[in-house]
Amino acid sequence: MKVEVPDEIYRKLEERVKETSFSSVDEYVTYILREVLASLEEEEEEVFSEEEEEKVKERLRALGYLD
Repeated sequence: MKVEVPDEIYRKLEERVKETSFSSVDEYVTYILREVLASLEEEEEEVFSEEEEEKVKERLRALGYLD
């Protein structure tokens, strides 16, 4: 499967690969995407208890972000 990226981004990725142990841009992009997806999945799994949520709201009120 192929994914197209703008030339400018590809050139930046090529430069980055030179500074890593990855052997290709494809390998590096696969790694990046896996990391991003894993991070998103972790965020989705994090659920605050009602008590934790209330503490956050209280802190935001104290900082003036909530009324």
